[in-house]
Amino acid sequence: MATKEMEVVKNLDTERYMGRWYEIASFPSRNQPKDGVNTRATYTLNSDGTVHVLNETWSGGKRGYIQGSAYKADPSSDEAKLKVKFYVPPFLPIIPVTGDYWVLFIDDDYSYALIGQPSKNYLWILSRTPHLDEEIFNELVEKASEVGYDVSKLKKTPQTDPSPETDNTPKDTTGFWWIKSIFGK
Repeated sequence: MATKEMEVVKNLDTERYMGRWYEIASFPSRNQPKDGVNTRATYTLNSDGTVHVLNETWSGGKRGYIQGSAYKADPSSDEAKLKVKFYVPPFLPIIPVTGDYWVLFIDDDYSYALIGQPSKNYLWILSRTPHLDEEIFNELVEKASEVGYDVSKLKKTPQTDPSPETDNTPKDTTGFWWIKSIFGK
């Protein structure tokens, strides 16, 4: 089946993109906890124009998280092709690991987004709320399929209401699965 060329969002409003995003579905990684729930990302704009990234998930009642930074792959381009950098291990920043983060689609209200990579090995459907309307979800799946993603690999991420608070949850400080899940290592 012929696929459309993968396009990315142009002129992404970085400030509007900041804040919390809930993972509605993703391509699971063999290194990600199979029982991971309430997975989310929080983006904060830094004064130098880069973005602070906090990825969190809960597994076995414990919060796993990793922090990193994102920046435009080509500062002169109007395309939303970002690089995300984390350090391995997260508690001892020695080795930077960098991956692609392409915003393939975002709605006009910046309330849901489709994120991919040129390799098409990773795909995320994100929403500002823990749940996304099924019709919108299906539209995003269709968009991913049209540009060649194997959407049969997409797995919905369980989200609870209310979402867990960060402060009162035991921490899993290893965070290694995030690195492996994002970059396929």
